[in-house]
Amino acid sequence: MALQDKYKELVDAAKGSGVTNLQVREQDNVLYVDGEAPTYAIKDQLWAIYDKIDPDYRAGDLVLNVTVSASATPEEYEVVAGDNLTKIGKKFGIPWKDIFEANKDQIKNPDLIKVGAKLKIPRKA
Repeated sequence: MALQDKYKELVDAAKGSGVTNLQVREQDNVLYVDGEAPTYAIKDQLWAIYDKIDPDYRAGDLVLNVTVSASATPEEYEVVAGDNLTKIGKKFGIPWKDIFEANKDQIKNPDLIKVGAKLKIPRKA
């Protein structure tokens, strides 16, 4: 099964959601998807599709390098079961400490975040 077929849903979603500078290429049995999403929500949707296709990210056959437009407004992210600040930071391409600093009003201990908490996600510097 060709990688472009395996990840067709993800590539189609990127194309249909306004990702600019979209580049999809296959090299050495790895599919590279690069581009710039207009919002954090769209980037998050693409990661959700990737998670559905390869839930543990173990296949190692996709590099998803989608950044968020510098003009995007800060996002809010709702914590789900299994989240931690490091994982959330990776989704948004920022260090976990930046999220912790932006949400000190509701996070006292960075190792303890509550499911359902709505975190402010600062813009990537």
